[in-house]
Amino acid sequence: MDKTEVTNEQFERFVRATGYVTIAERKPDAKEYPDVPPDKLVAGSIVFRPKPDTRSLDDHFAWWEYVPGANWRHPDGPNSTIEGREKHPVVHVCWEDARRYAEWAGKRLPTEAEWEYASRGSLERQPYVWGSEKVLDGKWSANIWQGQFPNENTQADGFRGTAPVASFPPNGYGLYDMAGNVWEWCQDWYLPDYYEKSPSTSPPGPDSSFDPNEPGVAKRVQRGGSYLCSDLYCMGYRPSARMKASPDTGLSHTGFRCVRSK
Repeated sequence: MDKTEVTNEQFERFVRATGYVTIAERKPDAKEYPDVPPDKLVAGSIVFRPKPDTRSLDDHFAWWEYVPGANWRHPDGPNSTIEGREKHPVVHVCWEDARRYAEWAGKRLPTEAEWEYASRGSLERQPYVWGSEKVLDGKWSANIWQGQFPNENTQADGFRGTAPVASFPPNGYGLYDMAGNVWEWCQDWYLPDYYEKSPSTSPPGPDSSFDPNEPGVAKRVQRGGSYLCSDLYCMGYRPSARMKASPDTGLSHTGFRCVRSK
């Protein structure tokens, strides 16, 4: 497994070599969005932009916004760049973008079981990838949210958004950022109860997806949490936590890492 999440500079080498255009850089197909006015069908992606003084955590639309022109090259919107963020994890990549990069690199995306096994770093039944205590010797061990989500981030861990990969100590297997920084795509389709009926050894993942919250939308698994994970809302940085998203969706807190099959 890659020691770090795929970075902007690594992804840029892939794009230069192949000419690949990510989903966020393509104009949405009107056939797939028949109810959207034509003038709204513009390339873009979903960016964390909380509305001022948001109090309720019941509506995630209060902090997510579809931003035309946002993509991996422009992570905060069209006026932003990745200059100075070369070592940060690439974001705004959907599952298909990640799969294409992995294929080019001679690798693949990890299964969900592989990801969780690797994230634990040989620790068993611990709440965090580094052990049992959230803060070690007064220092944070992952890039997550501190403060009142979603408007106040004290940046006690040193970062407001993504951090350069390997900014925090590795886990027991020498892997960095297996908690926090960005959510990471896995190979598997998402089923909420898959682990209850999956094989006990090296489960390959289900062959179909079902999300009871959006029954008509197939989802792929994401793991690891992100810099937006707050104890008040999302504890996704725990090695047992699961997330899912439509495979054509990229966000400003989603990236990936790869594995190489033996």
